[in-house]
Amino acid sequence: METLSFLDGQTVAVMGLGKSGTATLRALARAGVSAPAWDDDAEALAQAMHDGFMVSDLVEAERSKIDLLVWSPGIPHVHPTPHPVAVAARRAHVPLVCDVELLARANLAARYVGVTGTNGKSTTTTLIGHILAATGAPLGIGGNLGTPALELPSLGLDGTYVLELSSYQLELLDQARFDVGVLLNITPDHLARHGGMEGYIEAKASLFAKLRGQGTAVIGVDDAPCRQIFEALRGRGDITVRPISAERFIEGGVSAVDGLLVDDSEGKAEKIADLGEIASLPGRHNWQNACAAYAVAKACGMEREGIVAALRTYPGLRHRQELVAIIDGVRYVNDSKATNADAAEKAMVCYDTIYWIAGGQPKEGGIDSLEPLFPRVRRAFLIGQAAEAFARTLAGKAPVEQCGTLEAAIGQARAWALKEGLPGAVVLLSPACASWDQFKSFEHRGEMFREVVEALPGERSAP
Repeated sequence: METLSFLDGQTVAVMGLGKSGTATLRALARAGVSAPAWDDDAEALAQAMHDGFMVSDLVEAERSKIDLLVWSPGIPHVHPTPHPVAVAARRAHVPLVCDVELLARANLAARYVGVTGTNGKSTTTTLIGHILAATGAPLGIGGNLGTPALELPSLGLDGTYVLELSSYQLELLDQARFDVGVLLNITPDHLARHGGMEGYIEAKASLFAKLRGQGTAVIGVDDAPCRQIFEALRGRGDITVRPISAERFIEGGVSAVDGLLVDDSEGKAEKIADLGEIASLPGRHNWQNACAAYAVAKACGMEREGIVAALRTYPGLRHRQELVAIIDGVRYVNDSKATNADAAEKAMVCYDTIYWIAGGQPKEGGIDSLEPLFPRVRRAFLIGQAAEAFARTLAGKAPVEQCGTLEAAIGQARAWALKEGLPGAVVLLSPACASWDQFKSFEHRGEMFREVVEALPGERSAP
């Protein structure tokens, strides 16, 4: 873990005691840095006090004594309504940053790869990490995904941090700089937090303002907002701009039309690999992820052969089209990470006979955009707060079962799949919703799916 000793003599406050906030407190404590903390949740405050951390109401704190405020990205600080602590801090000219900013300041010499996008960033982050791990060089993989930034291993001059970055985190970066920045795609999401689509796009694009000189920008060009960002960056002479596409051949970039990975970064249109042969990377969305990972690995100096070999051994990402089991000929797929309709679409296009488990805490836009895929849905099994709204959208287009809980939905989906006995049947958890109405996180939801499926009776088959 990187030391935060550079903050010695300063008072750093921490707002938000979730996973990243608690990790920040631990890192500050190791460095001997004074760090009052606050959270609006009484249980989180009680746990922090039990762990020996200093708890202080930051709204009432004397701002002149705080040099830096480490902000939990999940707490609104501008839109839709700024938290009172953020308002007070800005009045006192106290900078708001996230834990990734502290990591970057702690180790200026390491190489940093930042990955963002509405969908696919977790798969791409882990895929890049898997490929770079083949070089044997020191590596840290985390950020918005999995391990908090300040719990990643300490890396030397030859180390690389591969960090998934949410739009919330990007807003809270200041001095952090990246050697490679990846923007996969932009579709409407988290709009209330950014004051609308324009603010959301601005947050995503801000990654490229944080590239080091001679750095590389990898940009998906399969959607209009990203194409506009690409066009705006093409004129920058201080960075390399590498476009990627899973829909069409891209001059000077990396593409994967129909799954055929082609590298034209040197103008040779080299055929690299057939991604359709890699079971852990199904579908066009994963082909875009593979294009990005290939471009990043090449920017980091890896040779083609080593990249392809690593692509072929990628195990896949948990909770993203994760095949949990095949029972009595029915496939059970955990796609709990699909927290919006666009992410769910990426999974649904891969299957023709779907027993769909959907619902949860609704996102803007609902599932209207998925209507072209409804003919693939044999029956929908709805859970959570969005169930009624989803049922109205599906009315007359696909049969619906109101299930309430995930466990009930799995049981009913299994019963219908076995009753109909159709080839290629898939019980697909791809909720198109956030998880917080019934679960602690999408990971918790996915683990519950796995637990219930693994307890089902029946004859198991190998994938």
